[in-house]
Amino acid sequence: MGRNSISERWTSNLTRRSFLATLAAAPALAQPADVTLNIAPTRVDVAPGHTISTTAYNGSAPGPLIRLRQGSPVTVDIFNRTDHAEYVHWHGFEIPAKIDGAEEEHSLAVPAGSHLRYQMTPLQPGSRYVHSHSMAMDDLSQGTYSGQFAFVYVDPKRHPGRYDQEIFLATHEWEPYFIEGEDEETQGIEYLGETDWAPTSVEVAYRIRSINGKALGSGEPIRTKEGQRVLFHILNASATENIQLYLPGHEFVVVALDGNPVPRPRRVGLLELGAAERVDAFVDMKNPGVWILGSPDNDVRGSGLGILVEYAGKKGPATHAQPAGPAWDYRLFGKKPEAATPAETLPMLIDRVTPNGNGMERWTINSKNYNPSDEPRTLRKGTRYRLAFTNRTADAHPLHLHRNTFELTAAPGVRKDIVLVKGFQTVEIDVIPQQQGLTLFHCHQQMHMDHGFKTVFNVV
Repeated sequence: MGRNSISERWTSNLTRRSFLATLAAAPALAQPADVTLNIAPTRVDVAPGHTISTTAYNGSAPGPLIRLRQGSPVTVDIFNRTDHAEYVHWHGFEIPAKIDGAEEEHSLAVPAGSHLRYQMTPLQPGSRYVHSHSMAMDDLSQGTYSGQFAFVYVDPKRHPGRYDQEIFLATHEWEPYFIEGEDEETQGIEYLGETDWAPTSVEVAYRIRSINGKALGSGEPIRTKEGQRVLFHILNASATENIQLYLPGHEFVVVALDGNPVPRPRRVGLLELGAAERVDAFVDMKNPGVWILGSPDNDVRGSGLGILVEYAGKKGPATHAQPAGPAWDYRLFGKKPEAATPAETLPMLIDRVTPNGNGMERWTINSKNYNPSDEPRTLRKGTRYRLAFTNRTADAHPLHLHRNTFELTAAPGVRKDIVLVKGFQTVEIDVIPQQQGLTLFHCHQQMHMDHGFKTVFNVV
């Protein structure tokens, strides 16, 4: 259960030839797969009166924990029991584009009513996950709005330290619907050349939220004892929401971000996760009582984003307290800034296009909305590139680069695959591509991705 050096990376044991041979032989293989995903209609009992009809993996949302071993090859079977094609994305895995599960990378789809088998070897340990990468557009039952997500944990070769319990928690929102929204933060600020506030647009809201598929008070509590040390693995499996979590009366010792060990583990009272981010943290259980691990926002927590933490022998209503400790900042966990020199800096200016008559926005990178006919930008394998994000909108964007792990320049040593860039913020990351082929970059907010917030690189 330990972690190797943060410089270790995922690779695949498949050459193109062996990969295609594996696909061709798949129907004749008699041996069962190491991992099987059944994509099928499922009903999820989130709370009394809230049974959700969705599509999920293996009959539950989240799907069952997938536990892999660092360096051990696995065979994956995917069965699509729906009436539409699906893309299955192994998030945070550095694997060939063909099996990455993204249409923009020309990955293999899983056709309706069909089956796909392939192999991969996870070499980088830690918290990852698997989810649908289908475009949802106006259908709020598809893509990451659905129940198609599951925690994936790659057990390292070295043990990370002593703990008494290991707990995996995945957050998600349900019953999405469109609402009319307005960015009040932009009032009086020049917005795309106009000295006016941002126009009214369509946004997504949710009626109920959950941790591990249950709204607060509807599932079993986390049961612990005084003196125990609990290792939490936390995944924000939201389609659109960035979240905060805290456990009153306790502190989190953050040891990894997006599955990658941090250079400086730090104690914090509040966790912040953009959509698709993961946090691994220890909590020393030394404050007996009944508590809520959940959102500090009363409305968000009241709609279900929380789970009870119950010490042995303690009953009664949960105790509330305000979060303590430093504000969430990636720089808490990094080394002092170093003078790394990239071969090239790529400006990435993020803008929003005025909503159309239906209230739907479009998003641009360097003034370009994604067009599949555009020629991908070429990157060279093994070359250091600096992506300089300038967010010229009020929205916070969880930005994801497929098939790569990058480093935050403001927090050297902090390696991630998602970076949350907040409104009107500038963030830089350094990436040294190792996987040849098409590589998708996009905002992990489903609506933003659906409406053009993405681009494709070609690594040669």
